[in-house]
Amino acid sequence: MFKFLNNNLIAVFLSFSILILLYAYFIEYVLGYEACNLCLIGRVPYFLIIIFSLIFFFFKKIKKIILILIFISFISSFLISFYHFGVEQGFFNESLVCQIKALKQDASASELLKELENNKTKSCKNVNFKIFGLSLATINLFISLILSIITFKTFLKNE
Repeated sequence: MFKFLNNNLIAVFLSFSILILLYAYFIEYVLGYEACNLCLIGRVPYFLIIIFSLIFFFFKKIKKIILILIFISFISSFLISFYHFGVEQGFFNESLVCQIKALKQDASASELLKELENNKTKSCKNVNFKIFGLSLATINLFISLILSIITFKTFLKNE
């Protein structure tokens, strides 16, 4: 019974992660809303969940480890979206992650200074796209929290 439940749950996690990423790319590239740096960082845990979910189906002996890694990924997504929500609401100040766009590895100090002066990256606190009055960071906050709890409860049941 647990085997069937785990496989279905991981399939749900895999599906959710794929849908969330597809939706984020749809908003960015089809609807034309620029993603801020925190939005881009917030996608990383979902990529990891996709990878871990696929590994879960192929390597039966390490299912508990994979479940822990999926849980850590959901918690990471929750923490990133919590910080992003806090920046949007003015609870936290924007960090350098929000202010600097991609730079070359060998950028000099003068290039870094010039980049900060000519900052044209999208601010992490400006919300241009909302669903039902909620920013995507807020929605991700709730989704990540719920999926973290479900993953944790599943792990405890299988102990």
